[in-house]
Amino acid sequence: MRKRWPIFLLGGAALGLLVFYRQPAADSRFVSYVASPQQPLQLFYQDDHGRRFGSLGRLQAWLAQRHQTLLFATNGGMYSPGGTPKGLFIQAQKPVTPLDTARGAGNFYLKPNGVFYLTTGQRAGICPTGQFRGGAGVAYATQSGPLLLHQGHLSPTFRPGSANVVIRNGVGILPGGQAVFVISRVKVNFYDFATYFQRLGCREALYLDGFVSRMYCPAQGWRQTDGDFGVIIGVAAPARP
Repeated sequence: MRKRWPIFLLGGAALGLLVFYRQPAADSRFVSYVASPQQPLQLFYQDDHGRRFGSLGRLQAWLAQRHQTLLFATNGGMYSPGGTPKGLFIQAQKPVTPLDTARGAGNFYLKPNGVFYLTTGQRAGICPTGQFRGGAGVAYATQSGPLLLHQGHLSPTFRPGSANVVIRNGVGILPGGQAVFVISRVKVNFYDFATYFQRLGCREALYLDGFVSRMYCPAQGWRQTDGDFGVIIGVAAPARP
């Protein structure tokens, strides 16, 4: 019989939900964080002076100056030289970089690629790039690729036993609508990474990035604060007095 594992209760009045999901058989290769749609996920990129945060530690310090505690953060997609977000990036309902529908080399362009988005009502979603419609109801969005899962199915390009192994991170949507963020502790291939999201019950999941990936998740004992990224996905709460 599988155990029901509680997802930690986050501090702050706006975070007062305790969310449960059915954890698959323990897999020590991965660290995961589950956020309900009511939790204030945000996409961060630059500070008030237009300087890119880059690392999780710099974002943490910036939030602390504003009496906010960083509860979770991970890199939120690929980026071009100089840290410019690769493909679509929407922040606080404002498009920063446009949707990329071109063809090209590298993981970003493996088809289908896709978009992770948050609505103004804090509903999380993932869709193929060609299906993203945007609009005023989208608060945040980031584009990446490839999709790890679409309608519950792995990409046919993923192969069991593939020797293409690196540290990877990604995001999926659980059956209850929560976004689940996963990073591998060890190098894994696309097939094993996508299968893990499938075992969590996700039907849609998106690859965020590879060996550069980092995650700050103290509730899981995982505290990486370095890195050099474009977009960062995070959850912050008012600091306790």
